[in-house]
Amino acid sequence: MDAADFSALAAARHSVRSFLPDPIPQDVLVKILVDATSAPSWSNTRAFKLALAAGDRAERLRAAYGVAFDRTLTGDGAGVDGDFDVQARYPDAQRAHQIAIGKALYKHLGIERQDREARSAHARRNAEAFGAPVIGLVFVQEGMLPFSAMDAGLMLQTLFLSAKANGVDSCPIGNLAVWRSPADQEFEVPQDYKLITGFALGYASDERINDFRAERRPIEMLTPK
Repeated sequence: MDAADFSALAAARHSVRSFLPDPIPQDVLVKILVDATSAPSWSNTRAFKLALAAGDRAERLRAAYGVAFDRTLTGDGAGVDGDFDVQARYPDAQRAHQIAIGKALYKHLGIERQDREARSAHARRNAEAFGAPVIGLVFVQEGMLPFSAMDAGLMLQTLFLSAKANGVDSCPIGNLAVWRSPADQEFEVPQDYKLITGFALGYASDERINDFRAERRPIEMLTPK
């Protein structure tokens, strides 16, 4: 692979929000996970753990997240038991971009701001991992924060790029970290490992939502003194 090939691969990866039910072959999934081990890590500690659910386990996890999401619609925070406050208000500078992408996505889908039912239905698709055949959850070692979170991010980007190279689509789903209990029902998670994000792997459907592309802004550089 030359530089142009890598640039094309990096540009081709995007967040898919509607997946086919087709399973990912086990050998392909193993290749992706092996590639992810090449990501750098703080002092090579690799202070994160990964949980993958496919088949019946994925369906149980999806159902549990759906139930948890429905409970939050009461507005009283019922069912929210995540390790981090994923729903905290963003700082003003970042909130502007959060709002902008939300407006762009809903406009793409034809969902009006006042249509709360449609907005909630779309948000629920996040909790269902957009129907992906593989649901991933990422846990970071609490005592190694923030470095464990940095390492987990490096691993995930490597995993996502490998997935794309192997014809598999992906989507990070931070909203899955709103709830911890569905993961604890399916996996043996050490107490000092905290759920920081989820993600989906699979094959994109031809639904219109997958035509959406977020703006890729340039990296902000600091001005030298």
